[in-house]
Amino acid sequence: MYQSVEYALTMNKQNYNTIYYGLEEDGKILAASLILVQKLHGFKYAEAPRGFIIDYENFELLQTFTNLLKKELSKKRIMAIKINPLITKSTYNPKMKNITDNEKYDEIYNNLIKLKYYHLGYNNYFEGLKPRFESIININKNTNELFQAICKNFKNKIKKANFQGIKIYKGSSNDLEYLYNQAKEKYPRDFSFYQDAYHYFEKNKKIDCYYAKIDTKLYLQSVQIMYQKQLDKCNLANSLVFKNRGKDNNKAINKKLYEENLLNNIKNELVYATNLLKNKPEGIVLASALIIKHQKTAYLFMDGYDPEYKQFNAKHLLIWKLIEKYSLEKFRRFSMGGIASYYLKRNDNMYAGLNEFRLNFGATGYEYAGDFELKTNKFLYFIYQTLSPIHKKKRKKENTENNEEKPNNKKSIVSILFKKKETKNND
Repeated sequence: MYQSVEYALTMNKQNYNTIYYGLEEDGKILAASLILVQKLHGFKYAEAPRGFIIDYENFELLQTFTNLLKKELSKKRIMAIKINPLITKSTYNPKMKNITDNEKYDEIYNNLIKLKYYHLGYNNYFEGLKPRFESIININKNTNELFQAICKNFKNKIKKANFQGIKIYKGSSNDLEYLYNQAKEKYPRDFSFYQDAYHYFEKNKKIDCYYAKIDTKLYLQSVQIMYQKQLDKCNLANSLVFKNRGKDNNKAINKKLYEENLLNNIKNELVYATNLLKNKPEGIVLASALIIKHQKTAYLFMDGYDPEYKQFNAKHLLIWKLIEKYSLEKFRRFSMGGIASYYLKRNDNMYAGLNEFRLNFGATGYEYAGDFELKTNKFLYFIYQTLSPIHKKKRKKENTENNEEKPNNKKSIVSILFKKKETKNND
């Protein structure tokens, strides 16, 4: 997907220039790549998102393509290129909690190192060009098998969300604002990025927008049903206590107290549901997702939810319905997106919640090689590296000067406080 024309056109709007390269022999394309080019302090730097489309095990082919690419990029005064290829290092099965290494990984890695690709390290979080770890579900199965692969807790949440009156709708470009507002803290892109991605991928019917919306009237009705059922349980528990008067009745009394406590909780939810219908009769969009479809894989490109209504688990239902939909449409894989390292212990992983959410849908974890950098114009690269400390020093000085402004009155104090806050947010 990240090597597609649609993605290139989207990134053009994000101030990247694009170049397409291919290696052909006797009419057969042996390798190809989309190259994104940006300017860093006046110097051109290239990226090949998710790496070249090439057989990395074929050293001779990789060498030929690399050497020709270096010459072409050097002519264009591009100092270096960064790639983060889809070379699998290991896979992780969350249910079995076992990790399987790729036996061919060392050979592929060494091929790149021989060709002067510099490995930028095995990061554990999201420091790279693209996530080094990804969660992918094999959806080339029947839907019942897919649902059973989901963890028990999530299956209960999906069923409850469905019962509470949450419905899934297919949206359009007019509904992107829901997604943007719910996801803008997670994805550092402006609203135009969402619009551009939808525009270019939609031309070839390669993108879908879906959202989960609660019908507040149905929600109230579902709570009323729960209340009546719980009231019946309380009445039954009371009758058992009455029948066992004068006997060892602790078990029946505890049962009565337990059922009454549940009834009080549902009473509170009944009040909440009544007010929700009164204030939001048109319903509320609780979660949303943007799916890109590319070569039998459905990518969860962006997703979000409204934290104010997190208790409804609308995102759980939305993701399941998408998995079900694309499985029925004969897609083979559903990419849940990037995760943090599965080698880390939960206490050391600031993204443990994200990992659990994405892996608990029956996904497999994939570890990739990470980022590599190849110098394509050593002279320009050397100058850039030489000037880099100067640029850093200049930025540091500018930040220091901004922070050291001294206000003369209360009005200016407020002004400086807001300026500091704004600078922090921008950073």
